[in-house]
Amino acid sequence: MIGLKCIGLTKTFKVGRKRRVVLDEADLDVYKGDKLAVLGRNGAGKSTLIKLIGGVEHPTGGIIERRMTISWPLAFSGAFQGSLTGHDNLRFICRVYDLPYEKTLDYVEDFAQLGRQFYEPVKTYSSGMQARLAFALSLAIEFDCYLIDEVIMVGDARFSRRCEEELFGKRSDRTLIVVSHQMDFLRRTCNRAVLLNDGKIQNCSSVEDAIQRYEAL
Repeated sequence: MIGLKCIGLTKTFKVGRKRRVVLDEADLDVYKGDKLAVLGRNGAGKSTLIKLIGGVEHPTGGIIERRMTISWPLAFSGAFQGSLTGHDNLRFICRVYDLPYEKTLDYVEDFAQLGRQFYEPVKTYSSGMQARLAFALSLAIEFDCYLIDEVIMVGDARFSRRCEEELFGKRSDRTLIVVSHQMDFLRRTCNRAVLLNDGKIQNCSSVEDAIQRYEAL
């Protein structure tokens, strides 16, 4: 069953006096339960695609049909209010998503492991600390689909292993859309793959097929 459908998805950015086309009437179907890898060269638009699917950015043209709940990109901290503490941001998320405060607080504190910094303004955090907080808050909400943009590589090896366990173990029934340059990781975790090239999304017969096409670029 299709959980996400992108039809004629277009995204352009103004660069000086010109407009750069990142996505050019691209089409994509994502099925519920997919573990979909998105491959492409640096600058091909992979992160832009993830942000469009997650609603962080709006397309220039085309349609995104969401038939399941979709997370924001894991580790995306752009929605945080920097002058508020991590704890205050958590309380806000709990109100927006109607989450139980005490249970969510215990989970996020244990997962992010920010210590006393959790009660300091987010603007004082390092980028890694912000990513850990955003990841923990994302997982505190039970989405049908999670968007992963290199987040597994955030922090130390122990944190990375725990991220994998949460996403690919405890949530093995969920849909995952993954952007990563770690080919072995994609081989191990994904069942489908697409290649983003010249603004178009190319369907591939397998993850290995996508990797070979990517390496040929």
